[in-house]
Amino acid sequence: MSTKNKILDAAESLFADKGFNGTSLREITSQAEVNLAAVNYHFGSKKELIKAVMSRYMNELSPRLELALTEVCEQESPSLIEVFSAFIDPLLSLNDFKNNGTSNFLQLLGRGYTDSQGFLRWFLTTQYPGVIDNFVIAVQKAYPELSAEEMFWRLHFTMGTVVFTMSSSDALIDIAKSDFKRELQISDVIRNVIPYVAAGVGAPMPKKIND
Repeated sequence: MSTKNKILDAAESLFADKGFNGTSLREITSQAEVNLAAVNYHFGSKKELIKAVMSRYMNELSPRLELALTEVCEQESPSLIEVFSAFIDPLLSLNDFKNNGTSNFLQLLGRGYTDSQGFLRWFLTTQYPGVIDNFVIAVQKAYPELSAEEMFWRLHFTMGTVVFTMSSSDALIDIAKSDFKRELQISDVIRNVIPYVAAGVGAPMPKKIND
């Protein structure tokens, strides 16, 4: 394994487990068994290392997700369930890319929000705009009455739900096993959250209150 990949693997593991803010470069270099100069040489900074860790997944995910969302957009009147279900297969394909890739990616994505990594959100939306653009178009086709302002709020709340769910997916799987005797995988967590967020985005428009 190359030094660069050793650093990326160590960083990914630690970021998912301890968060971006809670992981130091020294911990990463120790786990990767490299020196700090190697991190500076290959990435330059911790922020660039975080971007590189996410890019490994996004470069795999983005083309598949864009295609899935494009196919939904080509439908005359897709449902919101169909819009959100377009995420399932592309996300699960990350397990073919890396062992536990789906869970690892979603944990990292959740960390990007819970750790207030604003630069990471900016990076993902600017480097992979096709995903966001196609998703917004698909939602508009499924619910054309939704105003731009209302869509902003609903997608913001959706992201919050998804991030919280995925960042605690391991705990949810454990609870399902202990409380309901259900053996679940990350795919089951994804499928369980879809009807909930679709119903939230598709809720009736609120009546405007006169001043």
